[in-house]
Amino acid sequence: MTRRIIISLSLAAAAIAPAAAQTDPQLTQYYEVPTLFNPAAVGRTDYLNIRGAGRLQWVGVDNAPKTYLLTADMPLKLFGKRFGVGVTAMTESIGLYKTLAIDAQLAYKLRRWGGEFTGALAIGMYDQSFKGSEVYIPEGDDYHQDTDEAIPRSDIHGTALDLGLGLWYTHKYWQAGLSCTHLTSPSIKMGGDEGNSSTGQTEYEFQARRTLYFTAMGNIPVRNTLFELLPSLLVKSDFTFTTAEVMARGRYNKFLSLGVGYRWDDAIVATVAAEIKNFYVGYSFDYSTGGIRSASSGSHEIVAGYRLKLNMGEKNRNRHKSVRIM
Repeated sequence: MTRRIIISLSLAAAAIAPAAAQTDPQLTQYYEVPTLFNPAAVGRTDYLNIRGAGRLQWVGVDNAPKTYLLTADMPLKLFGKRFGVGVTAMTESIGLYKTLAIDAQLAYKLRRWGGEFTGALAIGMYDQSFKGSEVYIPEGDDYHQDTDEAIPRSDIHGTALDLGLGLWYTHKYWQAGLSCTHLTSPSIKMGGDEGNSSTGQTEYEFQARRTLYFTAMGNIPVRNTLFELLPSLLVKSDFTFTTAEVMARGRYNKFLSLGVGYRWDDAIVATVAAEIKNFYVGYSFDYSTGGIRSASSGSHEIVAGYRLKLNMGEKNRNRHKSVRIM
């Protein structure tokens, strides 16, 4: 009978134990890529929005998380109804683990109470791999034995269906959303040279934790000035670990923005961003407040993107401007 063993994320990244509570990636500029955590954030504006991001977490710590992602979303009008569609692709490496997650998102929009409600479903795949061929257990290790069957010694890999749900409300000066990723808490069965259930060999599994998110963002103009205040809040919980982060940003003339924030019991963050026509680029730096700061110089993150105005009116709906003259 096949033996199924749950692989703990901390096995591959024992030196970075806080990552054990992290199924989804950590992003400081979450307000720029909200569709990664909430599918109902698609199509919030009349633009095709494209964002790419890269994050190096805990620089200086071996095998620390490295995250890269791409998102795209746009509104859509069919049969007189408003929809939103989007896609996300994310890859992250932590220790000997590597994750690839790709989602397609579909949202339905309904105008109410001076704003717009959105409900959405995300469906995709969650791919997990572990490089067991690179496992190294030093002699005299008090925690792991070289003969431990719970430690794969060859490369293993598996894929599972992944689902997500989200709600979002957009108002003139604020927006907020509630979502759940990994809705069914999929179990990824990881097979390889030693993980084949048909031969009765050991089968390994990775559990993607169901995670709840609450997101809130504001855009408050300062009267008689070119300044805006852009506060934001993100709370997430996988029912075992809960954390929150707040960000206070200011933007001048819809061009330059600066901000500071705090992630509970983890880091103080600073951000700077610029918007030039339809292009966006933002940088953030996290200074760890926990014990890991003695080993790390901090975390760095860059987000860049482009947006293209779409004509959502009934007239001339097939007309568009050439990118050559925008």
